[in-house]
Amino acid sequence: MKTLVKTLVPTAMMVAGAAMANPVDGQLPNAPTLAAYGDLPVGVRQIELVNPDQINILAIDPAADKPAELPRYDRPLTVEMWYPAAADATGSNEFRAYLRDGTTEVTLTGRAMRDAAPAATDTPYPLVLISHGYPGNRFLMSHLAENLASKGYVVTSIDHTDSTYQTQAAFGSTLVNRSLDQLFVLEEMAGKAAEGAEFAGLYDASNAGLIGYSMGGYGAIITAGGGVTQASVDYSWGGPHGTLGIHLAGSDTHNALPDPRIKTAVAIGPWGMNTGFWDAEGLAGVQIPMLFIAGSQDETSLYEQGVRAIWENVSGVDTALLTYVNAGHNAAAPMPAPKESYYFNEEKGFNISEHYSDQVWDTVRMNNIAQHFVTAWMNEQLKGDATAAEYLTLVEDSNAGVWSMNEDGTEKEDHSHWKGFAKGTAKGLKYEVKSPK
Repeated sequence: MKTLVKTLVPTAMMVAGAAMANPVDGQLPNAPTLAAYGDLPVGVRQIELVNPDQINILAIDPAADKPAELPRYDRPLTVEMWYPAAADATGSNEFRAYLRDGTTEVTLTGRAMRDAAPAATDTPYPLVLISHGYPGNRFLMSHLAENLASKGYVVTSIDHTDSTYQTQAAFGSTLVNRSLDQLFVLEEMAGKAAEGAEFAGLYDASNAGLIGYSMGGYGAIITAGGGVTQASVDYSWGGPHGTLGIHLAGSDTHNALPDPRIKTAVAIGPWGMNTGFWDAEGLAGVQIPMLFIAGSQDETSLYEQGVRAIWENVSGVDTALLTYVNAGHNAAAPMPAPKESYYFNEEKGFNISEHYSDQVWDTVRMNNIAQHFVTAWMNEQLKGDATAAEYLTLVEDSNAGVWSMNEDGTEKEDHSHWKGFAKGTAKGLKYEVKSPK
């Protein structure tokens, strides 16, 4: 009977769906300045894409001899696009998404209006791509997507086939396809903004940024120019028959991969250093400025031997590392856990809400901090906003910042409290920068 009750909890919650509030647009009173939503209304719409003639990783038997020709297929990709909307736009602010269990569909709410008319603009907005983890979906970082859209960005979040909650399959597909998906979506979005196309003039795909979480961060590093190791190409559990070799550091295929339209990337908890996918030689290939975000207790990608080691070994470009002290792998990226996820799933072996939450940090607080720093980073890199640098020039340890103000509200010489954080609210964080060697 105990098992039966656990199984029925999500269904019971679904019946009461209308009463279940799952907002992704939370703003705490202590949210840093740049976390605040911008002045632009936001629209959102779903787009279906197909990448033709791709290697079908799932159709390859790694235990059999390598076939003379690798099987191929047309790879479907669903994306969600958030964008500045017309001032008089209308639409529902509800959207449907599946939970980590892969079977429960829930309603989320935000500020974006479904299928709202896009804004008219004389200056095209920058384009930002979002790439989820393994598994994940295009809504996992919806809090960040619509927040950026309200500030003058068009944001496209990808459902990576074989890597979503519903389609999770052999890991090799994610290893090989993640960066290819990111670049294919960039190309497709560029076409949709070309002269005479549906979104002509709305955004500039030649001025693009990329945000990746976990395996999305792994893909972002490859897309940025970081090549993987030979050892990772040879893993029996990885890309079958050496298919990951297209991303091998120094290979012709990988050297030709980076796209100059992507100007910067943010990698949140990027995976791979802990399992030998990266080394100093491969990471030296990163060609664009990158912001890394991590929890110091990341149990999936690791920290000292994981995300921090990646950051330390990216040597040819300007980089920064934002650390949530004592946070785990869920630092910054996932939206707040939907109420329907608060149950123990027997098949998965864990409480589904754990996929979205942290043992120490409040999720909305983490989201607000991420919104603040990603806004500053993208504003500087994609919009050339000189004032954004003020929010990224900080003492390394937030706890060491000193609040020292004159009566008229101006800063004294010894003021070093993190800019954008109200008095006493910059706690438990570190921000480090590194220039090319």
